[in-house]
Amino acid sequence: MFLAQEIVQDAVVRNLQTLAESTQRLSDELKGRRPDIDWRGISGFRTVAVHGYLGIDLEQVWSIVQNDLGALDAAIREMLASFDSA
Repeated sequence: MFLAQEIVQDAVVRNLQTLAESTQRLSDELKGRRPDIDWRGISGFRTVAVHGYLGIDLEQVWSIVQNDLGALDAAIREMLASFDSA
């Protein structure tokens, strides 16, 4: 469905762009707690999504959704939980 429908592609890319922009607002100290997350890669994706939309590899975007978002989601949830317990 992702590769077949442009509106779905637009929505996914836009949401990933928003997510990437949000991670740029995290402090270096906070990101340093999770060196297993490719923060630089997330930032790079944002740059491509914002400035090179026509050059985005949609298969790579879908690979990110399938393979990388779960780990990022878990990391962010752990970070949030650490704030709640502090």
